Amino acid sequence: MDFSRPHIGTRSMPIKSGMSLEHLLRMLSQQHSDASTRELIRKYCLETTSDEMQKKGMEFLYIHGFLSDLEQLIEKNRTSADTSKQQWAVAYRLVIDSRKENIPPIDILRRARNIKTHEPELKCVVEFVKNTAYFRLNDYGSMGNFLHRLQQLFDQIDDRLIVSYFKIRLYQNLFIYYWMRNELIIARKYAFRALNKTPNPMTKVNIHINLGLTYTFDTFHQGMYHMSEALKLSQTHRYDDQIYRIKHRNIPFLAAVFKQTENMTTDDKSEQAHLAIARGDLPRARALLDEIPIDSPFRLYYLGLAQQNRDILTQAYNQFIEKRSDFFFSRLPLKALSKL
Repeated sequence: MDFSRPHIGTRSMPIKSGMSLEHLLRMLSQQHSDASTRELIRKYCLETTSDEMQKKGMEFLYIHGFLSDLEQLIEKNRTSADTSKQQWAVAYRLVIDSRKENIPPIDILRRARNIKTHEPELKCVVEFVKNTAYFRLNDYGSMGNFLHRLQQLFDQIDDRLIVSYFKIRLYQNLFIYYWMRNELIIARKYAFRALNKTPNPMTKVNIHINLGLTYTFDTFHQGMYHMSEALKLSQTHRYDDQIYRIKHRNIPFLAAVFKQTENMTTDDKSEQAHLAIARGDLPRARALLDEIPIDSPFRLYYLGLAQQNRDILTQAYNQFIEKRSDFFFSRLPLKALSKL
């Protein structure tokens, strides 16, 4: 992350043994800027010998996007003789692995279920890992069951700072859950809560992208506002993968939906076909779709549009509902069917 890194040593600070992360944050924030405070705590998490801080410091590093530092602290905890620290290390390794596309979500769920603990904070971390796997499996029903159980776990945690970090994660999950349930007012409420509270620019990028997509059936202008915000943040922090995703998938998608296709280009063949459909060039759209596997409900929807085929559009609708429990984007083939 591109946070400033002032040359301030934590060893010179009057940090008492046993001081909680919350107290440390409060003390340092009275003397330093937000960026300097983050940097001081980042260093302290790596230097401290406190078992509690070594464990909870991983959540601080994760929520602030200090992932390379998190890797170091995971390794330190993994090689500890303390069983609890080892379990925390396993859980945060899963936090990182759960977002890697090359690791199947089924494997993540299996590994998460093998973690047995009585610590409510660690239970929350494990549940968030499971929820990420459910999201990747498009299993929004299981997501919903988990999300409504979380408050009970929060009530068992005394550390208010850790709960505040967990709530940022919860708001992100609730945003996705209610968005896919097509309950947009509630979804956007949670999205803005997460956006206002998260200190992590990558998280802000993802929220802006998804917020932009929630306007698929509303206004092009509002959707593009959030895509522009996501793009600016991605360029500032040099998130190349996100820049590509925004420029070649998300913006062309919205442009095609709203038929705002002038000067719009993309390297993504799916969205090239989508733009061709929006421009009325159905033969080109069909030719492009012939070159790629029709392996998602979106591509099936594009094929139905390109072929003006009610059966294919109905299949796309069924896939959105049955495979993804996606009541938001299922509106795309429904809308197309109403016009045929």
